Amino acid sequence: MILEMKVPSPGESITEVEIATWLVEDGDYVEKDQPIAEVDSDKATLELPAEESGIITLKAEEGDAVAVGAVVCLIDMDGAKPEGSTQSAVSSPQASNTEPVKEIISETPKTYASGTASPAAKKILAEKDIDAGTIKGTGKDGRVTKEDAVKAVPSMGTAIQDSVRGGERKKLSMLRRKVAERLVAVKNETAMLTTFNEVNMQPIFDLRKVYKEDFKTKHGVSLGFMSFFTKAVVRALQMYPDVNSMIDGDYKVSYDFQDISIAVSGPKGLMVPVIRDAQDLTFRGIEAEVKRLAIRARDGEITIDEMTGGTFTITNGGVFGSMLSTPIINPPQSAILGMHNIVNRPMAVDGKVVIQPIMYVALSYDHRIIDGKESVGFLVAIKEALENPVELLLDNDPKKALEM
Repeated sequence: MILEMKVPSPGESITEVEIATWLVEDGDYVEKDQPIAEVDSDKATLELPAEESGIITLKAEEGDAVAVGAVVCLIDMDGAKPEGSTQSAVSSPQASNTEPVKEIISETPKTYASGTASPAAKKILAEKDIDAGTIKGTGKDGRVTKEDAVKAVPSMGTAIQDSVRGGERKKLSMLRRKVAERLVAVKNETAMLTTFNEVNMQPIFDLRKVYKEDFKTKHGVSLGFMSFFTKAVVRALQMYPDVNSMIDGDYKVSYDFQDISIAVSGPKGLMVPVIRDAQDLTFRGIEAEVKRLAIRARDGEITIDEMTGGTFTITNGGVFGSMLSTPIINPPQSAILGMHNIVNRPMAVDGKVVIQPIMYVALSYDHRIIDGKESVGFLVAIKEALENPVELLLDNDPKKALEM
């Protein structure tokens, strides 16, 4: 019996996926629930498991866009599993024809046609450091003539001689293409500005030094910086609700909750899972959720629902050593906070120069909906909360707040 495996729907509004990688070969024997392919949507990369055991016949190539519900492969459930091997006994026609093809190619005589330069053209192109293969010849059978070589102009897109220096041309994944499309759209369609400030992280350092070990022992997660920043962001969003709003055509959509997107690095690139209802979470709750989402992103298990619907984003380039950046807004949101590395710098404190751990922070925002007063006030509110966390984030009782 032949089973037609169809592309399942990875989420609402997704109509097609792209075959990123086949994990099996045509004619292999596969076990039920065995991952057979990785497929890209415009939001995530997902594994496609075999629905039954049997001999598989692939119906799509890597890089193909396949509609949701379309047949992507066939599984012959009557096919017997080869003893001592997962490979099918049927050999690949392409493999069996490899040597004859090589022989035919080697016996084909070389000519000046089909993109090959004539001796005169070759000399001119060599002087210009241009690969003849990049020139469209106007001579007989596509021959590159002397006139073609004279008119040829070097460009940044000129191919490097493959015989001398290596390189690779690889199609971007659907996810990467969608990210690129969204980022370009943000730059083109929003009035994005960035404002900066600096934060003295010493008060946070002091709190973590006192409570870090007890926090980890009791809750099983580390007391990191992300919980303090998330708490500070929630407070600032409540003070400046325009920053927690979005544009929908001619309307401004505001929210009375704070779903905070956290940018994390995954195997397929940057992913932005969402901490739901961050305003209701304790320090322990935030740290546990950050850890859970980061692990799922790292293991490629993050779902589309977990990356959809945030109202504000925090991104931490500091973990990679970034000192300062202008983060790009995560659409359809209207603002994003960029964290950076912490460096000991000389600061004036009570009229004296003191070495303090300083972090530069950046807020990129859509000026169409957020005015300069709100953006600067929002970032100052974050700075105030981080520099006075006991009063503004811990209700003057850090032991109680961190034990919750």
